Order: sequence, then structure tokens, then C-alpha cells
Amino acid sequence: MSVVTSLNVFLILMTLLYVAVVLYMRRGWSQISLFANLKTELKTTVSILIAARNEEDNIRRTLDCIISQDFPAELLEVIVVDDHSTDRTADIVRTYADRGVKLIQLNEGDQLNSYKKLAITKAISIAKGEIIVTTDADCRMGNMWLRHVVSCFEETGAFLVSSPVAYSEEKSYFERMQSLEFLYLIGLGAAGIGNKNPTTCNGANLAYRKDIFYEMKGFTGIDNLASGDDELFLHKVAERYADKIMFCKAKDAIVYTDAKPTLASFISQRKRWASKSTKYKDRRVVWLGVSIWLFNLALLAGFLVFLLDLPEVHWFFLVALTIKILAEYLFIYPLCSFVGRPSLSWNLPMLSITHVIYLVYIGVMGNVGKYDWKGRKVK
Repeated sequence: MSVVTSLNVFLILMTLLYVAVVLYMRRGWSQISLFANLKTELKTTVSILIAARNEEDNIRRTLDCIISQDFPAELLEVIVVDDHSTDRTADIVRTYADRGVKLIQLNEGDQLNSYKKLAITKAISIAKGEIIVTTDADCRMGNMWLRHVVSCFEETGAFLVSSPVAYSEEKSYFERMQSLEFLYLIGLGAAGIGNKNPTTCNGANLAYRKDIFYEMKGFTGIDNLASGDDELFLHKVAERYADKIMFCKAKDAIVYTDAKPTLASFISQRKRWASKSTKYKDRRVVWLGVSIWLFNLALLAGFLVFLLDLPEVHWFFLVALTIKILAEYLFIYPLCSFVGRPSLSWNLPMLSITHVIYLVYIGVMGNVGKYDWKGRKVK
């Protein structure tokens, strides 16, 4: 069998596998009903935790959104952990002390690889809430956000609730492309939960019972990685309580954040996220990621051969790329509609093509060497 024939066979097989995966994800998303069972009288105490580093430009807006929540004040506490900020982050947080916002300041020096997990662990150690809710210092949310999340706990008896995150207020076409790609990632996490096989989530909108955090021994076993305070902890819970993990599918439960303004910052963020991929204990999740990476590798190889003008590869490559775009459209359009931005889906062909190169590169670089994160070199 020639190299070209082998490539065509490989491309066909990986295309079929990828389509099956995307359709399975589409099923998972559709399995989750829109959540509308809001409780009029809530009874569960909540602690919202924010780990912040050099967020003087964002933290005030985030805290304003949180203290404006339609949620009983006697059930809520807010804890901000300042992670060695060199700007006015801590000073700004102190101005909210009279509105119940507590401040913890880390003083660990350059000794760790995962300051965020340490920040969350220290905050939980003093938290009074039965439910721990994590978000980031550059996020925004509507005033019904917390009521939806807590209602989901009380209505379903969940141990962990993942909720949607979306980009907004984009300033360029590059940022709009990120918004679409990020929706794909959020949809992947929701679909895993819908299929009763949780795979990923986002710490900007994650909540879990405090007693479950301690039952899982917190971040023990995953505390050597800079990233993973969200999905690696999700995997720990899923090992024992997969049926107790829910996704709060409600537009009012969305937390909004910002896309990365530059290609360098985007690549650095995605490398940090990808660094977790080889640490998953669930081999099914690992093979899912490997399969998607191999499909994109096959497409990249097909594209390179396409540039060499070999007619016997043209048809296979173009058909595979077309099928990829159509399958992804079936998955991404409902997500765009869910966040009220169906027009984003028009960017899918361009995203789908650039994804081929981007995913192959990130899959490799995210698992070798170090990367910058908020002024630190981590691995």
C-alpha cells in the first residue's frame, strides 16, 4: 500500500470517528433540559471564591456583579484571594469590606507551580458556605446567576454543578473567532455531563459542595499542575459520583468573560489548558482527545499533500474537510443560539480550517516545556 493510499484510508477512518464523536456530543447537549426550576426560597449557604492576580482593571466590575445578585445576603459570603498582585487589586478589594467581601493575601513567594489551587484551598478552609462557587476576577454575570446555580443544587441534589461560560464584548474578528471556539469547548463539557460521562468544565463558573471537596481530599494528587483546579477536580468527583454532576443549562446562569486580545496570550492560555490532557486518569477522556488530535493531524497531512497537487488525495481531503465543517455546525449552532448569538456560527468554516493547524500545534506544545501565565513561568 502506497503512502498516499495509506493517508487516504487513515483520513477516511479518522473522519468517520470524528463525526461519530461530534454527533455523540450533540446528543449529550440535547439530553440536558433547560433549567427553569428557580427556588423562591433558598436555604443553602454559599461561599463565592475568586483567586485574583493583578486584576485592578477588572475586579471592581466582577465584585459589583456579585454583590448585586438576587440572593439572600444572609446566605452569601464572598472571599477574594490576592495571589501576590503587584498592582492595586488588594486595595480595591478592601473597599468592599463593608459589603461583606473578605480578603486573603498569599505570601508564598516563588515556590509553587499551582498558586490558584492553593488560593482556592485556603479560601475553602475559612469558607462558611455549604456550596463553594468559583469564578474569575475578570468575569461578569447577571443578577439571577447565583439563584440559578444554587437552585440547581437544591432541585437536583447535585454534588457538583458546572455552568456555562461565554466570551462577550469582542473588539476584533480574532476575538469573535475565539468566542465561537470557546463555545465549542463549553459545549463539549456540557455534552459530557449530558451523556453521563463528565469530561471538562470551566472554573469561571463551577460550584461544588464543600463536604465533597474534602471527601475528594481537595486537590491532592493534581496539585503539581498550574492548571486543573476545574476539570481535574471534576474527574475526581466523576470517579465516584458521575450521576451527581449536573450542568445548569440556563441563559441567566451564564458567566461572561473576555477573549484574549493577542495571538501570544491566546496561545499561552491554550497551552496551559492543554497541559492537563496527559494527566487524566480516565483513559476514555484521553483517547477522546487523542482521536480528535489524530483527525486534525490527518487533515493537516492531507492539506500538505493537497498543496503538492496530487489529484488522488484532493477528493478525499476536500470531502473530509466538508464533513468536518457540517458535523461541527450541527453541534455548534444550538450552542450559539443558546447564548443568543446564532450569527457567530457563520464564522465556523474559517474556524474549522484554522483549527486543523492550531489543535495539532497546541496538542504538542501544551505537553512539553513551560509557558507564561500572568507573569510566571509554569509547566
